[in-house]
Formats: sequence, structure tokens, C-alpha cells
Amino acid sequence: MKSAVVLLSGGLDSATVLAMAHAGGWRCHALSVDYGQRHRSELAAAAQVARALGAVEHRVVHIDLGVFGGSALTDPAIAVPEQASAGIPVTYVPARNTIFLALALAHAEVTQSDAIFTGANAVDYSGYPDCRPEFMAAFEALANLATRRAVEGAPISIETPIIGMGKDAIVRRGHELGVDFSLTVSCYNADAAGRACAHCDACRFRRAGFETAGIPDPTRYQG
Repeated sequence: MKSAVVLLSGGLDSATVLAMAHAGGWRCHALSVDYGQRHRSELAAAAQVARALGAVEHRVVHIDLGVFGGSALTDPAIAVPEQASAGIPVTYVPARNTIFLALALAHAEVTQSDAIFTGANAVDYSGYPDCRPEFMAAFEALANLATRRAVEGAPISIETPIIGMGKDAIVRRGHELGVDFSLTVSCYNADAAGRACAHCDACRFRRAGFETAGIPDPTRYQG
């Protein structure tokens, strides 16, 4: 059975990607990162999603991007915006996807995995530069220069199955595959119980996705 590492944040997108990988016959090693983010409820959600969607294991890597700050998700002094803004928003975490993919690459070598799946999306997202297809292609090229397994003839692919999908299409695909979206947490400013704020970019994209897909939104909101 072919093996893959699946980056799992606990949100809607990565849950759908895990379901897609599992349905495609991959043996899925789910990997989450505790990177000093504003809340930990998404990590609890990731654990539940991994169990529900058949991951063979779920690991959490602990690093602290908060030592650098520079993002509303890692620096408590920077507020999560409640209105859309022009340009790359303050919720962008410098180098996050580069670091996450590097960690997944290390795990892929150890688990002898042929692919890394990520929920990066370049349609309904906030304009993050490390979600673009060209970045993913560049990282795949790097991965196949930098790893023993690739040098020895077993290349690793970076799989981005939802990168060109709108949020409504992601919701529909996840629904088709039986994803329990009530387990997922997408909000940038969720509380300790995983309830969403309803105002941040992530909440707006998520709510619009369910509305456009015509599928009931199971998101739990604060208040």
C-alpha cells in the first residue's frame, strides 16, 4: 500500500485532503504542527479528524514560531482582523508552509512515503504567497534534490489536490467523502472549546463555502 504524509491542521481544507488521500488508497501518516499559534483547539480537532478519517498515525511536532512573531496568529500583540484588507494580511505567518513541508519531508523519509499531501489553496484564501502552485512546484524540486530516497531513485511528490478549488467545491468533495465538518476548526481566533469567532477571513471563507455549496454549516460559533 502506498504511503503518504498528510499535513493536518484540523481545519476544513486539510480534513478534506486527508479524506481524499485515504479514498485514493494511500496509507496516511497525519502530521500536525504546534507552532505557537494563537489557540490550540485546532490541534485537538486534528486529533479527532485523524481518527475519524482512518490515518494510521497522528503526530504533533512542537516548534515555536512565536519567537519571531510578525503574525496575528503567533503574536498576541497583533489583533486578528475582522475586516478584509488589501494585500497580504497580518494573519500570514512568515515561512510557515516552508517549515511545515520541511517537517513533513523528514517524516516522509522515515516512513518511506512517496508523497506529501497539503491543503494549500490558491482560490478562496487570503493571498498567502506560500499557497501558490509555483511555490509547491519549487518545494517538490527542492525535496527531490535534498533527500536520500530521491537521490537513490524514489522521488517524493507534493500533492495539492484542492489548490485550484473554491471553498464550495472543497465542502462538496469533503461531504461526498463523509468528512464530519463539525469536528474541524478553521477559525483564526477560536476559543478553547473550538468555537469560531464568525468574523475573521477563515470564518468568512468557510461560511460562504457552505452557503454556496448548499450544505448545512455545522460550525459552532461563540456567543
